[in-house]
Amino acid sequence: MFSKMAMYLTGELTATSKDYKLLENMNKLTSLKYLEMKDIAVPRSRNSKALKQKHAALQPYLDQITSIEEQVAALEQAACKLDAHSKKLEAKYKQLERR
Repeated sequence: MFSKMAMYLTGELTATSKDYKLLENMNKLTSLKYLEMKDIAVPRSRNSKALKQKHAALQPYLDQITSIEEQVAALEQAACKLDAHSKKLEAKYKQLERR
């Protein structure tokens, strides 16, 4: 009975030891994977910061472009109104000329 109990306990301890060894290996692999991810993330973070800085440097020009777009839209509206008004004047002139 003692030998069977010793075999059982040895088996249990061996299984537990193997479980811990497997867990240790999984932790090591996970740690390596996180290091690889860090090696990928760090340059991307730097690139992102550089892009943000470039965007900030370009922002005044982008604002100018937006302002110019708004001014062009206002000029187009004014041109359309002027065109409509000139057509009305032309129609009146033609009407007066016929008399």
